[in-house]
Amino acid sequence: MHKKLRTTFGLVLGLALLSTPLALHAENGLFSINKDQVLGNRLIEVLEQLHYKKLKVNNDLSKNAFQEFIKKMDFSKQFLYKSDVKKLEKYELLMDDEMRSGNYKLVLDAMKIKVDRINQADELRKKLFKENKFNFRGNEVIELDPEKRHFAKDKSEFEKNWRLTFKQSVMARYISIKEDQEDLKNGKNKKDKDKKEKKSKKKLESEKILTEKEILAKAHEAIDKKYRLYFERLLKERREDYMEIFYNSIGAVFDPHTAYLAPKKKEDFDIDMSGQLEGIGAVLSEDEGYIKVVEIVPGGAAWRQKELEVDDLILAVSEGDSKEEPVDLVGMRVDDAVRYIRGKKGTVIRLHVKKADGTRKTIGITRDVVKIGASFAKSSVLELDGVKGKYGYINVPKFYREFNGTINCTDDVRAEIKRLKKQKVNGIILDLRNNGGGALTDAQLMSGLFIKKGPIVQTKNYMHQVETLADTDPEVEYDGPLIVMVNRYSASASEILAAAMQDYKRAVVVGGEVTHGKGTVQVVYNLDQGLDKMLGEKFGALKLTIQKFYRITGGSTQYKGVTPDIVIPDPMAYAENREQDLTYSLKWDQIKPKKFQKWTKHQYDLKKLISNSKKRVAKNDRLQKVQESVDYLRKRRKDTKLKLNIDSWMKEEEANKKKLEELKLDEENTKLTITHFEESLKSHETVKKGEEKQWKDDFKQRKEEWVSSLRKDAGLEEAIHIMRDMIDQLKK
Repeated sequence: MHKKLRTTFGLVLGLALLSTPLALHAENGLFSINKDQVLGNRLIEVLEQLHYKKLKVNNDLSKNAFQEFIKKMDFSKQFLYKSDVKKLEKYELLMDDEMRSGNYKLVLDAMKIKVDRINQADELRKKLFKENKFNFRGNEVIELDPEKRHFAKDKSEFEKNWRLTFKQSVMARYISIKEDQEDLKNGKNKKDKDKKEKKSKKKLESEKILTEKEILAKAHEAIDKKYRLYFERLLKERREDYMEIFYNSIGAVFDPHTAYLAPKKKEDFDIDMSGQLEGIGAVLSEDEGYIKVVEIVPGGAAWRQKELEVDDLILAVSEGDSKEEPVDLVGMRVDDAVRYIRGKKGTVIRLHVKKADGTRKTIGITRDVVKIGASFAKSSVLELDGVKGKYGYINVPKFYREFNGTINCTDDVRAEIKRLKKQKVNGIILDLRNNGGGALTDAQLMSGLFIKKGPIVQTKNYMHQVETLADTDPEVEYDGPLIVMVNRYSASASEILAAAMQDYKRAVVVGGEVTHGKGTVQVVYNLDQGLDKMLGEKFGALKLTIQKFYRITGGSTQYKGVTPDIVIPDPMAYAENREQDLTYSLKWDQIKPKKFQKWTKHQYDLKKLISNSKKRVAKNDRLQKVQESVDYLRKRRKDTKLKLNIDSWMKEEEANKKKLEELKLDEENTKLTITHFEESLKSHETVKKGEEKQWKDDFKQRKEEWVSSLRKDAGLEEAIHIMRDMIDQLKK
């Protein structure tokens, strides 16, 4: 949940500028400013003055931050020796002092140590893969859970740990290739079959049936290359990357959502919140050191240009009018690569790509605004055989708001409600599952679409002042039966809306055992204000927690989350990533409740709804499979040791594969009819002249994917049944 800080903190900014000591260094008669010192002091002042916890950046905080620093620098405990950690412990109480002085000795020493250890691991890689003597028949065991590992006590243990890591990776790749070979033999590899026509003879020849020796050699070669590129990437990390780890270790002790955003990270944050960017309109990922195209965004620049395709590898990029050498993207992280590809609307980017058939091509694309369609609200009309009535369904993937634009999720949901009302639906299901939050304003305004007026949420700020955010508009956009769906990934704004609808008795909340439990407000404090012009430097921003949410009944949504009225099996219930699972998360508490008028138009017998749902869930094979899958995955999570014996591993993998196949949740319910979604899917999109046919073909595929996803959703099916029960109760 985020807000934008504007002039509100102008006074604080002025104080910070006045109180921050500046280190002036004289060189050739000129003075320069220590940027690190300015930034460090600025962060301390903003954190101490504005963060909800009101902690002091002192020795006690430094001690905890040091542990976070070590964890973030080597989370997997693969690089550092125990002696390395011991050596760095001399800075344990000095992180606060280093921020004030601008002399970051911890960063320099830590960087040197890690670079040495990366090189040491890489030398071992060269040696082991050259010898090629991994024994896959022994009884060695590797611990996969970093929290259960310990740092190596000496060189011998360091090398043993890396040898087991390489060995485990080769075995995993061997099994993967082996499975592909079985698919190839049996002709079951549909993905390759579909692409067969696009591949050259050279590519097809590479898919020949391999001997056992060739499979093993291919696995060795692939893993050798994977780790070579991985180490190369780590060695490219700069001092600035380690400084980010330092600052974020300080922020983590305040709470899990407080983080320093370097200038490039600040750009990513703004894109995520607005749902659009200026670029080529392609979704990219890392694939063994290469930047791979995994999706072409409909309506985007690449989609219009038609030459860039899924599975293309982008090797390098250059500006259209630049005479400089192209920037090599091989081995680069995808977030860094994306920054070279983005640019101003109307400018040309030249992509040097390797096609799936092995040919190389240079593609020129004119950048344009790309709206990320998956971010926006969508709706459909649902009808289920055997269940009387038509039901509206609105999916809100996040609470988005274009800060300096016109796009926001409240207006979009209002438009979807109007579309559904035209179809005379009997009830509406608002789906907030997997919605991690977003703009606080929209949690407030969207709640107002369903009630006359009244308080929505209470906030308590860093000065412990309580404020009530209310719906003041008596207009109700939709006053019919309402279900709000949630799961453990529903957080922040989703929990505010779900809690308000539950407290008003306006909706029946349906979902997994509990929501995420993120009941805090973050602001993004622009650290460049005033300093960029004075110093000519970019400092980035600080995302920090300044408020805590409380329901209108007084209890916080923080830590405990929202418990649904009706609990149904949640496919993600096995994950341990709720707020209460995070270190330094703010705890639950309560304040005074607010007076409010509960919804009286619809009243339900909740006990009867729960009883009916439980009976259906017990008889629903798909939902029972969901619960069985959760139980199985929870059990597997606890089993973190792996025996590195190829025979036992393959036997276990086969059993696991068979079990997961049994528990697969991709069965479609063809009795569910989905209609009236075309207009919704096209929202925020414009079909330009000459693109009609291409758009039509792409849109057909997107419609099929939308229908398929809803038909596979067993939880949604149960929500329809619950809605029917609600309507039947109202009739009685």
